[in-house]
Amino acid sequence: MPVIAVLLFALGDSGDIWTHLVETALFGYVETTLWLMLGVGLSVFITGVSTAWLVTMCRFPGRKLFEWLLLLPLAIPAYVIAYAYTDFLEFAGPIQRSLRAAFGWESMQDYWFPNIRSLGGAILMMGLVLYPYVYLLARSAFLEQSVNVLEASRMLGRGPWRTFSTVSLPAARPAIAVGVSLALMETLNDYGTVDFFAVYTMTAGLVDVWLGMGSLAGGAQIATTMLVFVVLLIMLERMSRRHQKLYQQASSRYKPLPAYQLGGLKAGAAVTVCALPVVAGFLIPVLVLARLAFIYFDRSWTPDFQLYVFNSVALSAAAAAIALTIALFVAYSRRLHGGKILAFATRVATLGYAVPGAVLAVGILVPFAAFDNTVDALLRKYLGISSGLLLSGTVAAVLFAYVVRFLAIAMGQVESSLEKVSPSMDMAARTLGYRAGQTLVRYHLPLIRGGMLTAAMIVFVDCMKELPATLLLRPFNFDTLATHVYEFASDEMLGEASLGSLTIVGVGLIPVVLLSRMISNTRQTLGASTD
Repeated sequence: MPVIAVLLFALGDSGDIWTHLVETALFGYVETTLWLMLGVGLSVFITGVSTAWLVTMCRFPGRKLFEWLLLLPLAIPAYVIAYAYTDFLEFAGPIQRSLRAAFGWESMQDYWFPNIRSLGGAILMMGLVLYPYVYLLARSAFLEQSVNVLEASRMLGRGPWRTFSTVSLPAARPAIAVGVSLALMETLNDYGTVDFFAVYTMTAGLVDVWLGMGSLAGGAQIATTMLVFVVLLIMLERMSRRHQKLYQQASSRYKPLPAYQLGGLKAGAAVTVCALPVVAGFLIPVLVLARLAFIYFDRSWTPDFQLYVFNSVALSAAAAAIALTIALFVAYSRRLHGGKILAFATRVATLGYAVPGAVLAVGILVPFAAFDNTVDALLRKYLGISSGLLLSGTVAAVLFAYVVRFLAIAMGQVESSLEKVSPSMDMAARTLGYRAGQTLVRYHLPLIRGGMLTAAMIVFVDCMKELPATLLLRPFNFDTLATHVYEFASDEMLGEASLGSLTIVGVGLIPVVLLSRMISNTRQTLGASTD
């Protein structure tokens, strides 16, 4: 519905705004977006693949620790790390203060320092927090490699680098392509970072045209252009693995992976490569936020802030519960009935994750507002009363956006858990006289509760971090932690925004821990090949 609404509304009359955009800013938006996506794509590919290979196939001091430490930046939204680094690197920040004290400089005219609030800065910030998408999937692919193929490569005289480039990397390419695509979709969805850094991407242009120029039709036309980007990303990801079919012997999955023992300079280089993303992507921003939160705690910890926490938790919990319920219903229906129609409908229903939050906001507001206006007109005509806003401009619109955007996450986890339950379980239960619903409640739910909990937690945290859709659809005088942080940061009040940012990061650590435990169990006997 949101996608169809955007396409239909984009055909409407936007006055001279679209013509004005084409003549002035539109191609600039497109160019900046392309450069941003290219930079982030290269950054997450290099960081994610290199660290995944090192912790999976090499043995060096601290490797076991880095396995989960490298996931920590996933807990930090891009806009939060942007706020932290701005305080850390700005003129009055600790880095430039130390430089001026050390060299006797007094003003910016005395030295040059890179501007973090730029396109390059946005690429760096997003790359630091989005590389775990590639790291997760690449590491899973490396863990599932065929030991027989790796041993054959070694017997043919290929060293670590040639084995990686000719065997492991091609085999992991489909997983890496999915990880890069996910990171690029998150890049396209980002609004907080690009707005704070004054980097004018398609998302920033959409919000500016909608709210700044007051043209929803113009915003819908930009949203349609963004949908083209999404479709191209999905097509490229599918094409990257279209002709690849990879097979391996089942028994090789349970053999210990042949590892490369590193020592001396090589071990030091491996530690450095793995430590840099963790330090830059998690440790530094968390320390900056903790320091600011401590300084501004009395000013930040207010009844209003506690209300924002409650709003965020309540909305996210409700969205997670709804998404999990729908995912369970659809996944169990597919298990019972199957069929191409249901499979196709499920795929369509889970495409929302690929749609940026700002585009979803346009696509949700249009039909919701039309429904509200229709109901209000009918009530005024026949009953002489006004219904007001029933859907648009209410919490219902925000909840709907959350469920549409993050249903794919819940669906994937629930389907994966159900696939591990043997079909003989269903047959035995039906033979004993249990109906499908009773079988689900008595047998399936206890078996898949771990997967359901993981799905609910990941959806919950993603809803806590979601900014564009929340910012555009929330009711008046209604704030969540994400919008609270954004508003203070937009006013250059980073100290007041720090406690909210730190709270979002703290909540985000929960699914990171769960994901770390899940991926570590991918290869059951990996521990036999470790130190």
